[in-house]
Amino acid sequence: MSVEQPLWQALTAYRVLTLLYALGLCVYSFEDYDHPIGAVVYMAVLTLWTALTFRMVASAERCTRRFLVGDLGIAVTGILLTPLVDSHDRIAEGTPTLPSIWTMGAVLGFAIKGGWRWGASASTVVCAANVIERGAFAQDTLHMLSLVWVASVGIGYVVEVARASERTLARALRIEAATRERERLARDIHDSVLQVLAMVQRRGAAIGGEAAELGRMAGEQEIALRTLVSTGLVTRPRTGDETEAVADRGGPPDAVDPPAPPCPPGPESSDGGPCDLRALLAPHAGSRVTFSEPGAPVLLPAGVAGELAAAVGAALDNVRVHAGEDAHAWILLEDEPDAVMVTVRDDGPGIPEGRLADAEAEGRLGVALSIRGRLRDLGGTAEWISAPEQGTEVELTVPKASAKKAEQKGEAAR
Repeated sequence: MSVEQPLWQALTAYRVLTLLYALGLCVYSFEDYDHPIGAVVYMAVLTLWTALTFRMVASAERCTRRFLVGDLGIAVTGILLTPLVDSHDRIAEGTPTLPSIWTMGAVLGFAIKGGWRWGASASTVVCAANVIERGAFAQDTLHMLSLVWVASVGIGYVVEVARASERTLARALRIEAATRERERLARDIHDSVLQVLAMVQRRGAAIGGEAAELGRMAGEQEIALRTLVSTGLVTRPRTGDETEAVADRGGPPDAVDPPAPPCPPGPESSDGGPCDLRALLAPHAGSRVTFSEPGAPVLLPAGVAGELAAAVGAALDNVRVHAGEDAHAWILLEDEPDAVMVTVRDDGPGIPEGRLADAEAEGRLGVALSIRGRLRDLGGTAEWISAPEQGTEVELTVPKASAKKAEQKGEAAR
């Protein structure tokens, strides 16, 4: 709902209440009018107009410029008709006009619809009509008209600020959604493509010959892809071999194959319901990885369990890369009453102070996206405890309440 919609609803109620007030004044002053029949005829027209246009001021789409002009015309007509039905002495004493404060509703319609400039213009017309009706700049008239002008300009300005804030909020939400999607894709890329390229580069350099050239090209692609993930789009000239390969597939020389969608990080239950996290973490167990689990199932929404298992996999990948193939790792799964905790510990050399921040600045986003980013999206936390030559411990915590919210958000997005 638009932030200005409550103003339209308030204006609708205001028009009805002020109509009742104007009718009450007409009944109270009926015997004092010089031409009471004229006052009754105008009040009947005003009542019919308010009833027929009740829904016109319910929203900005229905409240058109033509309607606003007609509404203001009804109000101004009532002000100018007042000297014809009321006595000059009563008008000089400051007796309200026929439409009375109903006129303010017409002015506020301009202010809400078009902002403070429209409100100021409508107020000026009403002020001119009141001066003509009184025949002079009386003090009470000037005071009342000043209030009308200030109120319409103030409300119009508030509406403009509200609209600008709404646009800013919508733009910020779009940017946040795009950023989260980009981080999700970056995690999938890091978990699959980047690690494969790094492995090809190492194995190619070790084998030598043509494999070394293939490893060099894989290293270049890894650097370009890391730059793309961390900063944005990176363009590079295509080699002749790549151009010929695309042409052989029947595509134009500048065509680029779209990337295949990432596979889900882990198995999910067949009905999309709760998933036992133990079943996702058990395959990691081996000669170098010890997995300790509770005796009872650790149930989480399937999507949440898959993301948490992927974060654990990324932590184990870091152990193999940075602690070495001979390092031993331990996975401890704990099912607390209000949270699920997974601890990954290794006996490697540890992480030097400031190394994680430096790696993120260099575009190596394994920790920033594959682990910490996943846990943040799930409403959880990821903490590192490390000391030189004493290994590293990663503690992943997902509150169960946050897990349910994350799953509901994912279902809404789908």
